[in-house]
Amino acid sequence: MAILQPHGHGHDNEIETLDAFDRAAAGGSLVGRRVQSLDLTDRTAALLAADATAAVFLGCRMAPDAAAKVRADGALVFPPVPGVPFDPYRGLLYTPGELFDGLDRDGYAATPDARTYAWFQRTMRDGDVFASMLRAVHDDAISDALDERLASVPVVGVMGGHAMARGTDAYAGAARLGRSLARAGLTVATGGGPGAMEAANLGAYAAPHPDGMLDEALLLLGKEPSYAPSIGDWARAAFDVRDRWPEGGDSIGIPTWFYGHEPPNAFAGHIAKYFANATREDGLLARCTAGVVYLPGAAGTVQEIFDNATPNYYESRGEPTPMVLVNRTHWTEHLPAWPLLRALAEGRPMAARIALVDTVEEAARELLRLSGL
Repeated sequence: MAILQPHGHGHDNEIETLDAFDRAAAGGSLVGRRVQSLDLTDRTAALLAADATAAVFLGCRMAPDAAAKVRADGALVFPPVPGVPFDPYRGLLYTPGELFDGLDRDGYAATPDARTYAWFQRTMRDGDVFASMLRAVHDDAISDALDERLASVPVVGVMGGHAMARGTDAYAGAARLGRSLARAGLTVATGGGPGAMEAANLGAYAAPHPDGMLDEALLLLGKEPSYAPSIGDWARAAFDVRDRWPEGGDSIGIPTWFYGHEPPNAFAGHIAKYFANATREDGLLARCTAGVVYLPGAAGTVQEIFDNATPNYYESRGEPTPMVLVNRTHWTEHLPAWPLLRALAEGRPMAARIALVDTVEEAARELLRLSGL
């Protein structure tokens, strides 16, 4: 079918902003283009004038005559989905401001993040096939947006437990690690939640600022050490830091509504939030092209170590991604993942790309050495 044959290839064929739409429509052709989640109600004249053969409109708002015309051209039109608190066809990653919209006005429960989590819990229980389809479409759109954002960018993952509290030495260390990696030219990616994840995203945010900014920010955040009992107070403290020191460095957070009781942190510049945790976990690790640093954590972090170890174990071209574990006591005695990882690596190319260190300063240096940066 002609509708399945795009006029271009991959992401080059997608239109995700009004500026991009205007540029394409000015040439008179939308042939084969994929237009994602745009309000085109003010672009009726352009839609009536442009050839939309084999185009696909995903969740775009259009005037009735414009929608009829592009359908007559042979375009597929997937209308916006009413009654859900998220856009399944979105073309871009989330921002912290978008997920926490309305926090100061109506409280956390009224934010898009909280409302989407409530929708997810409800639809998971009732088993509605339409809801499961919307979740799958959303997650695929997020993966597409994440691929676009990280194309040709060296990405380093920082993994660690969600329970790491603000105001602790461990949290400060994770923040310094994120800052060091960002200043080395890497894009920091985390699981996007609280604890060690927030700390690493905070460090990346602090990277363009003088060193003293991070010290001050840590003191301010320490007044709200955890998202329990109040997610709202915890999030407001982060936005206060962002307001005081705007124009921070970018980083990526990749959280999930599967663990929606853990809110996303506000320091990741771009957030790829998923419904399916398995998709989120695999996608996060697969995109860490410059390696992963593992801070002390519990079951989730152990799972991430061996999710990463499996493709490294089977990598036959000598290009496994670096893995650096931080805190010798934690990973050899408390949760002895390191001996098993080392045993798996013996005699394989990955053996030269794993390391166990004691401090975050050593971790940054070792990661950069192993990745050749």
